[in-house]
This record gives sequence, C-alpha cells and structure tokens, in this order.
Amino acid sequence: MSGDARFEDAGEAPLRLVAFDEEDLQVISALVQDSVLHGADMQWRPRERRLAFLLNRLRHEDLAASRAAGRPVERVRTVLTIEGAQGVASQGIDRGDAETVLSVLSIAFEPGDAPGGDVIVTLAGDGAIRARVEAIEVALRDVTRPYVAPSGRVPDHGDDL
Repeated sequence: MSGDARFEDAGEAPLRLVAFDEEDLQVISALVQDSVLHGADMQWRPRERRLAFLLNRLRHEDLAASRAAGRPVERVRTVLTIEGAQGVASQGIDRGDAETVLSVLSIAFEPGDAPGGDVIVTLAGDGAIRARVEAIEVALRDVTRPYVAPSGRVPDHGDDL
C-alpha cells in the first residue's frame, strides 16, 4: 500500500502506534487529547525505565463517521507508555489521591541533549508530568473494545482551539 493512511483505513481495529520523533508525537497527542484517567492509572517503573498511563481515550479517529451515522461518541481504554524514561516529575497533581480524575490536554517534546529531552504530558487544571528521556519513544495501544462515552459528547474547548 502506498500513500498516507486515511481515517477510513482504521475501521474498528484497535490503534497501535509508536512515536519516534516530534511529528509522530503530534499524532499521538491529537489522539489522546481529552483522555481521562484516575491518579491510580499512572505507573512509573524506574527499573524498566517506563512511565505508563491507562487512559479512557476519546476515539477522535471515529468522530466524523459516528456523527454522520448518528452513532454516539465512543471511548476506548488505551495504554500510553513513555519508554527510556530516566526520571519523572509532576506538578499540580496530588499523587496521594488515587481517585482524582485527570484530563489530558496534550503531549509535547522539549529537546535537550540530542536525541534526548523531556516528554511533557499537559493536564487540565495546570497539571503536568515531565519524563526525561534518552530519545522519543512513546507508544499508544488500545486494549479494549470501544464503548459509548458516559457523557455522550465531545468536550468543548471553545473557539480558541
């Protein structure tokens, strides 16, 4: 198959993506925007050098088709991992409260000593998680079937986004 992938190519198949550069990371960032998780759904494994998140991801890749077909908005459980993490820091998050609901706004990369730098997960409410990495290696893997979003709607970010 040649050419770029199209949304229609995804169908109902679970997503499995890996980002190795900033352009790839922008794609994953767009797909996890508006994902929600509890504080307990984050796990830092220093020996494995892995930071993992279990997200309830809005299925952005299916929004246009679901609207056209009159289907409800769907979410899917997704594992997001940041590999090669040398250290992790956070701000604006009560790490002692496992029931806190967090909402992902974006994932970005701040270069450091090439090819390393920081992968930053920005959360609603001024929260952020920073993972110092050797190089970009961020993976997204859907782990459940899609389900109807409890809110039944797409979050509204206003006119500025």
